[in-house]
Amino acid sequence: MVGDVYDYIVVGSGSSGGVIAARLSENGKHSVLCLEAGTKDENYIWTRSPLGGAFMIHDPKVNWNDFSEPGESHAGRPIHVPHGKILGGSSAINATIANRGQSSDYDHWAQLGCKGWAFDDVLGYFKALERTSIGSDECRGRDGPVEITYSSKLSSFYDLFIASAEAAGIPYNPDYLGGRQFGVAMAQLAARRGKRQSSATQYLAPARSSGNLTIAGGALATKLLLEGKKCVGVRFERGGELRDVRAAREVIVSSGTINSPKLLELSGIGNPDVLRGSGIDTLHALSGVGENLRDHFGPTLRWTLNTRGISLCDQGRGWKLAREVLRYIVFGSGFISQGLGTMRVFARSHDGVEDADIQMMANPFLVDVAGGAGISGTHGRRSMSRIDGFYMSTQVQRPESVGSIHIRSAEPNLPPVIRYNFLATETDRRVAIAAVKLAREIVAKPPLGQFVEKELAPGQGVRSDEEILSFVRSTGSTTYHPVGTCKMGQDTLAVVDERLRVHGIAGLRVADASIMPMIVSGNTGIPAMMIGEKAADMILADAN
Repeated sequence: MVGDVYDYIVVGSGSSGGVIAARLSENGKHSVLCLEAGTKDENYIWTRSPLGGAFMIHDPKVNWNDFSEPGESHAGRPIHVPHGKILGGSSAINATIANRGQSSDYDHWAQLGCKGWAFDDVLGYFKALERTSIGSDECRGRDGPVEITYSSKLSSFYDLFIASAEAAGIPYNPDYLGGRQFGVAMAQLAARRGKRQSSATQYLAPARSSGNLTIAGGALATKLLLEGKKCVGVRFERGGELRDVRAAREVIVSSGTINSPKLLELSGIGNPDVLRGSGIDTLHALSGVGENLRDHFGPTLRWTLNTRGISLCDQGRGWKLAREVLRYIVFGSGFISQGLGTMRVFARSHDGVEDADIQMMANPFLVDVAGGAGISGTHGRRSMSRIDGFYMSTQVQRPESVGSIHIRSAEPNLPPVIRYNFLATETDRRVAIAAVKLAREIVAKPPLGQFVEKELAPGQGVRSDEEILSFVRSTGSTTYHPVGTCKMGQDTLAVVDERLRVHGIAGLRVADASIMPMIVSGNTGIPAMMIGEKAADMILADAN
């Protein structure tokens, strides 16, 4: 049952929101309501395994399944924008890759005016959330709720790939979270014995026993309740009925990069021109709401192999797949226990770059989508390809290009208008081209190169910079890391201050990946959890 008044209301149970709700409730002093639009929880079958993310990428039961507007930057195609609609949000549907980015990412935030967000300021929160035996005590957490483990080498492909990357001048890096990111590495996963470690499993599930945390599933927040310049509660829809709940202390919006700006705009907070176009009265003008959208974007390259047994294609079909299922059930290991992109390359586009500005993700298999060997960006039934091969995705780590997300209308059930603007700068285009060239260079080097039969995509006919750039635009997809639409800072487009308080509105914070002023150099799940940890600490400090 949902009451009428809580000390804190957290809108969203994802990578940040789930952490915040649990941390605010654990001292037993405060009543907390966590609203989640999704109806599934940590017991949903596909959320248990890291590989289950592949089955949830288009699953409307647990995924908002949004699409961007067609744009020139991506060859007139809509871009798929999945994000979690389930307890745990995107932490419950992602590939479980653990990646903080680089220390310089956070130092840059501080240089932009976000006091208290330099790497030395946030390292303690990264350590507080993780439990791992990897790396040194100086950099890694030992007692946190989220266990971080290495992905496994399940075939000879991994050692072949590492050796070829080293031949291309990229050293092996045993801990890309432990200092310098540059190198080739086995991915680290937010998983334990093949089980996903999401905010739902590691934070909210234990917090349920506190007695002062209420989790409301199937509750779509439709409006923030304002009294003058103060947020006093939330209106949400559940089971076809509207309900108002009030916050005695604060409302924390943690609906993610896509839905946080949407909720602010539905509530009359945002750019007056945008609000007017949707028939919404401006209650508080903030021109930066929905702006500064950043994401990682890049193509997928594919090759076939001339020798069977190097890839994992056979393990995903027939009796061998049945064996893998049994192996996972009994031991929590094997192919199903792993996420996607379990081999990582962090590389430099040229010698003048201090640390990696390119990331690559390699997988030793191909996937058939609607009859063709592919991997992402298309709908259709997926199955392991009978073609023995592998694929690599490449991305620009620190893109300069920005887009926007705004409401489509005053109807809260409609998806927002997402406009990407990939590869808008010369730097982004140069690095994107360099990434494709470097991927090809690695694959051509021995020992892996001697087992490569054919390049399926982009194919040997694509050689010039112009042809490569066209390939990137026409086939690229995001790697599902949208950030920045409620950016932190003090400039004219900033939505929140360094304590994540919405500028000009009392009792309201935004705390999720949308507050990042710049995107981090890697996956955003673990950084979003860090934001949740730091936000909860600040909220509790301000309550005293």
